[in-house]
Amino acid sequence: MSDSILAQAAPPADQRIWYGAEPLQFADLRVPPGIGPFPVVVVVHGGFWRARYDLEHIGHVCAALTALGYATWNIEYRRVGNAGGWPNTFLDVAQAADFVPNLAQHYPIDPQQVISLGHSAGGHLALWLAARPKLAATSPLWQAQPLGLKGVVSLAGVADLAMADQRRLSQQAVQELLGGSPETYPERYHDASPAALLPLQVPQIVLHGTDDGPVPFAISQSYVEQALAAGDEARLVPLPNAHHFELIDPASREWPAVVAAVQSLLATP
Repeated sequence: MSDSILAQAAPPADQRIWYGAEPLQFADLRVPPGIGPFPVVVVVHGGFWRARYDLEHIGHVCAALTALGYATWNIEYRRVGNAGGWPNTFLDVAQAADFVPNLAQHYPIDPQQVISLGHSAGGHLALWLAARPKLAATSPLWQAQPLGLKGVVSLAGVADLAMADQRRLSQQAVQELLGGSPETYPERYHDASPAALLPLQVPQIVLHGTDDGPVPFAISQSYVEQALAAGDEARLVPLPNAHHFELIDPASREWPAVVAAVQSLLATP
């Protein structure tokens, strides 16, 4: 990562906007030049849901997509170590996504043409945003009218929390997020895991490097198999010999596959 564009500061966003009252309930908006309305990519950064990783490192993805004609809404959220984890991380990400129609009142964006895109733990949350309509009304994460999505792009996402916990990813990061084990909190693992909420009933494109260390390729492979078996429109895009961070580096050889995924879900104006 130190030798890539990710080691440099991303081009600044057009606006930093607070979607809630908490200090970390903000997002960076980038809008292409022109009259629009522009389709929107809700971008969720990774970092195993922990406080020390913030939205800055995925800013290059947002700038590159905005240069191609997409508005990007790069969301920050409370994470483990700064009042995040269950349920606040999920509530924040949901609130940020549901803020998109408010943005449309002031910026030339199309709230009917929105996808989510996330990397690593953010890939999990991007898929979860599409899964929200499957939540029971008794869930602490339930919302009456979640933002409708045209699809999801998961970049090395932690799509199956039970499987990630079994593999003890990043010193049991999933248990940090959810407060304990699947045996202790089965309802949390159900409501928080995209794999447990299948079918999502929106198109999903799942990209993953075959040599990924932090999030093994097998997690995306298994997830897409489950999604297809449940009747979803889901596609796995293996990236041969790629590791974890090439997927969010617009200078990488893998980047055109990310662009193609976005373009297949959202037409540019």
